[in-house]
Amino acid sequence: MQALETSDRELTALMKEATKLAAEYWASLEERPSYPSTDGTETARLFDHPWPDEGRGRDVLNDFGAIAEHARPCTGRFFGYVAGSGEPVGAIGDFLTSVLNQNATSWRSAPAAVTIERAVIGWLAEAVGCSGFTGSLCGGGSMANLMGLAIARENMLAANEDGARPGVVYASEQVHMSIPKAMALLGLGRSNLRLIPVDEDFRLRTDALKAAISSDRKSGKTPLAIVASVGTVATGAIDPLREIAKIAETDGLWLHVDGAFGVLAALVAPEQFEGLNQADSISLDAHKWLYQPIDCGCLLYRDRDMARKTFSHSGDYVRIFNQDPGEAFAFFDETMELSRRFRALKLWLSLQYHGRTAFREAIARDLGHAQLLAETIRAHPELELLAPVPLSAVCFRHHGKDNEAILRRVIARGRVYLSNATINGHFALRACFVNHRTRPEDVREIISEVIAAADELNA
Repeated sequence: MQALETSDRELTALMKEATKLAAEYWASLEERPSYPSTDGTETARLFDHPWPDEGRGRDVLNDFGAIAEHARPCTGRFFGYVAGSGEPVGAIGDFLTSVLNQNATSWRSAPAAVTIERAVIGWLAEAVGCSGFTGSLCGGGSMANLMGLAIARENMLAANEDGARPGVVYASEQVHMSIPKAMALLGLGRSNLRLIPVDEDFRLRTDALKAAISSDRKSGKTPLAIVASVGTVATGAIDPLREIAKIAETDGLWLHVDGAFGVLAALVAPEQFEGLNQADSISLDAHKWLYQPIDCGCLLYRDRDMARKTFSHSGDYVRIFNQDPGEAFAFFDETMELSRRFRALKLWLSLQYHGRTAFREAIARDLGHAQLLAETIRAHPELELLAPVPLSAVCFRHHGKDNEAILRRVIARGRVYLSNATINGHFALRACFVNHRTRPEDVREIISEVIAAADELNA
């Protein structure tokens, strides 16, 4: 056999062992701590070693146990950040994606992969009330936001030929960190991002938005785009979409919606997202509220020609000779990427395997878990809710103890994992529910663990 070739018999044995490891890992999740007990020195000792000259063969799979012990497990008691739970059918789809090894850059390169991705994009657009929008899958919300603002820049203040010109983008002061990053990368500059004050519910104030746009015009600046947040990262606040869309239309600005956290809740509560279909572009993450394995972000947009105006620049080596519209389609004309993973297969399999109703019910449970936690906090004499709960992020604190110390103790105890936020100057404990494995008893354990950690501070 030639180097790198593996016999059918050996591949069968490898796959059997890998399948066993995966099944045992999924079965063990609820017994695992919510976060691994490890540190940088220990993980480096285990995994940071020279690449050997001689292969280890099948023995390398023996390392999976140690890797799993030092990985953050997707248990039903992980409530940090906005981190989805890794639905297993999607994981199987990820494996099959790697088996096929398709470059989903154009129909010519990957007929099935490209066709399936276009179908999945249609499903996602329809699911959030934006039938007719098109788009592409990408690594995550940060990439989707960058591409959305790139399309805005090229169609409002063309930059591809002669370079970027100054243009102002408006967003809530609660906006995700990917937006100022995008401003820098697009040559617009972070100083041209106007952070607009929020109301008592942490939603962008439209009166302040109007005033900022007017002020910039009077001073000779060029307003370019508005970024509305649908699920701010700290509190899950939903900016007033209809009002913002009206301002964007009146002032001739691009409207991009950062919906990476919350927009898929439109499957359950569409009334909270009225005006979304008036956006020009929308980011969302299927690896959050469709529970898919990372990575699976998405950018939707209203006008395919605007995306092509931004990203189409082809060399002769990718020239397509097909005349059929479907066969001539190329994602590389509409995205930043040429090489593109077949991300759509896991979605295509997972969404069909379980069906829309199952995902709707899982999202509804997450929303219900957040309300259950909020109600329990309101009823507890030692705890205080720090922000409204429009989606599934819950920010709270202990009245009389050092909340940062409580968070460290909660994580060390290993039963639940919380993250943190700063709310009106207060250090907040933060639980976020985007987890199909979470049960009501897991929610109640958040309270018992916080109180137990607070009591330990007196010991």
